[in-house]
Amino acid sequence: MRKFGLIGYPLSHSFSKKYFTDKFESEGIDAEYCNFQIESLQDLNDIIKAETELVGLNVTIPYKTSIIPFLTSVAPCAKSIQSVNTICINRIGNSWNLTGSNTDVIGFKESIEPHVKGHNQALILGTGGSAKAAFHVLEEMGIECNSVSRRPDEGDFTYDDLTVADIWEHSIIVNCTPIGMFPNIDAAPDIPYESITPEHVLFDMIYNPAETVFLKNGRKRGATTINGLQMLERQAEESWKIWNEM
Repeated sequence: MRKFGLIGYPLSHSFSKKYFTDKFESEGIDAEYCNFQIESLQDLNDIIKAETELVGLNVTIPYKTSIIPFLTSVAPCAKSIQSVNTICINRIGNSWNLTGSNTDVIGFKESIEPHVKGHNQALILGTGGSAKAAFHVLEEMGIECNSVSRRPDEGDFTYDDLTVADIWEHSIIVNCTPIGMFPNIDAAPDIPYESITPEHVLFDMIYNPAETVFLKNGRKRGATTINGLQMLERQAEESWKIWNEM
């Protein structure tokens, strides 16, 4: 039986395990999907060594960028944006090669593309691996992007910097942070929601809850709102495709 899994910390929010377990059962696939909650990437080799049937991994918060030095090779798109969410494990005797790819790009592109016509500026909330994928996709569509971070040395804006005018100018706002994710469902990124208009598109990469406070605040002001479920499903299927091509 082939084994696949997810590495990250924490994994209480995990979408992948249920998705793939249901997929394997419904399609009669002889495989297993496990969560590997690790507090350090130093544990990665121990997992691969112990789990001898493990052939593929997904990567989530907070390791999508920091995983790269642990890999043998990285696919061009993932290398370009410095973010990996899918790993293929190729075992050679008692050693192995790890190849990193990024399927967030495809998932995000297919989810947001129908909604961006006529828009030319976007705010990306967060600067991690998912934010890098969103930045890459939107810039390829010709949309100017600015990032927002808690740290002034990491983004174009800090949350304290954002003004009403900034929100008006950036008609696409993408939440790539875990703020508002289950179980902390009453939280939301600290932006001036009063300046959201019906011309805005708010995209939240969170899928649990289905409507975060971030999205509720946008919906109440007439904005188009999109959660992360379609993106997650699409990136999961692309991961499955990659694992079966290697």
